[in-house]
Amino acid sequence: MAELTNITKDPAYNAVDPDDFPSMMDVDRYNARTTAFDKIISATHDHFWDPLDKKYIDFSEPFDMEKDYMVDPALMTELRTAVGDKLDERGKIKLTNLNTLWSFSSILHGEQGALSLSASLCHILRDPGAQEYAANQTREEARHVTGFARYIQARWGKPAPVGPALGNLLTELVLSPFVWKKLVGMQMLVEGLAMGAFATFYQKGHDPLMVKLCQLVMTDEAFHHKFGKIWADRTIPHLSKGEAEKIEDWAWEVFQVLLFNLASPDQKGWIYRELGLDPAWVQQAFMEALTDAEIRKELQESTNIFRVLIKTLLKAGIITDRTRGNYAAYIDMAELHAEGDRMVGDDIAEEGIKYLMQLNGGQILRTPSSIAAE
Repeated sequence: MAELTNITKDPAYNAVDPDDFPSMMDVDRYNARTTAFDKIISATHDHFWDPLDKKYIDFSEPFDMEKDYMVDPALMTELRTAVGDKLDERGKIKLTNLNTLWSFSSILHGEQGALSLSASLCHILRDPGAQEYAANQTREEARHVTGFARYIQARWGKPAPVGPALGNLLTELVLSPFVWKKLVGMQMLVEGLAMGAFATFYQKGHDPLMVKLCQLVMTDEAFHHKFGKIWADRTIPHLSKGEAEKIEDWAWEVFQVLLFNLASPDQKGWIYRELGLDPAWVQQAFMEALTDAEIRKELQESTNIFRVLIKTLLKAGIITDRTRGNYAAYIDMAELHAEGDRMVGDDIAEEGIKYLMQLNGGQILRTPSSIAAE
């Protein structure tokens, strides 16, 4: 039963109990190191940046949030419902910018979850190479927490509380003792969402500081996503029927929770109250306007966070014919399957890496695309 629960197929992902530190001092462990993560570990210096150094990003850059939309208002679902009819231009700007606070607060909480989860992997991964990669990611997630905290402080003062759906998922992932759940949940599901979100804000953001921060973070996240892909390549083909279905079903459950709750009006009633709107009325307006057909239309956008997430799961082999129909209710799966393996944020990340390599005074001895693709 324990073997089924842990679902370890490659020794690189062998784990010990979090309380079993003596196993980390096993003399035979130190030389039993996988080479699977060496390239993404050695590439870490290529995308170094410091959120506290103005050479990389200056959080004192101004932006008038009273008069200007922080992002393209077309991204706001509420403005395509009866809510939009109730608001004047000033109200629409306020709604858009408060929703942006909600989104970036959720991102900040997600980055804290990724930081804590990566650190927890350091405690349980037995393979020194996998452990070193997790330590590298922990460092990078820490600078993301600093960067988003500084951005939110500069624009709003402090973040909004985490929504129940996201908070519960992050807590489950961080506290889980199982490597497969941490990697599928964080490196594929949450990181897949994040890459879609960052690409959207990079392309649709009106605040130059936001755009720069998202690209800097994406230079790291592309490698974090790769860590999850390596796990999938080395694990999914070797699963038993029961193990594969366990992972596939859990991924579908999490997808539904995120799709229907991540930006649901009942998760952010405080925003509507600040605009003088009844959250229950807003919820009803959503239900009337946001049909399955409307959701499907939204998911056709290449940067839609849930489209990116579905593609991540599909390319990893976590969506099969068994559950394909579930996702097909929202997206053209044949079209998605025909697309290449590159993700929507890869080009943005690669341009960011080139910029950082030049800024850091390094010579580009290999192209960022070759790094991310390996």
